[in-house]
Amino acid sequence: MAVPPDEENAMPKYLLIMRGTDESNAAMMADIDEMMATTRQFIEEMVKAGVLLAAEGLDDPGQGVVVDFSGEAPVVTDGPYGETKELFGGFFLLDVASKQEAVEWAKRVPAAPGAKVEVRRVPGSDEVPQVER
Repeated sequence: MAVPPDEENAMPKYLLIMRGTDESNAAMMADIDEMMATTRQFIEEMVKAGVLLAAEGLDDPGQGVVVDFSGEAPVVTDGPYGETKELFGGFFLLDVASKQEAVEWAKRVPAAPGAKVEVRRVPGSDEVPQVER
């Protein structure tokens, strides 16, 4: 199994995962025009800095489904997702030199009070365990 490299040798891709609650999502929707304008400006800054690889938002969780593999056969349940306290609302994929640089960008994400941004490194293909044939 491949071992993740240390920080000095880390692959430069980081995913900033937008996580919100019902309350933070409602606050965002209450002033959606300003939030969208601020987000567009933030995206432009990342493009100018040459770090943005991709960015997407997700539809309302009530429009999704969950495929649960807890039993013998998968069970499909319509959203929303009951006891979920935080929902994945979108992401920014960045090409940066370090986790610290990704964190600095994450601190600048336009977000409603109560929202969180999770920063995760995206392993390179050379780090994925290969099955020998």
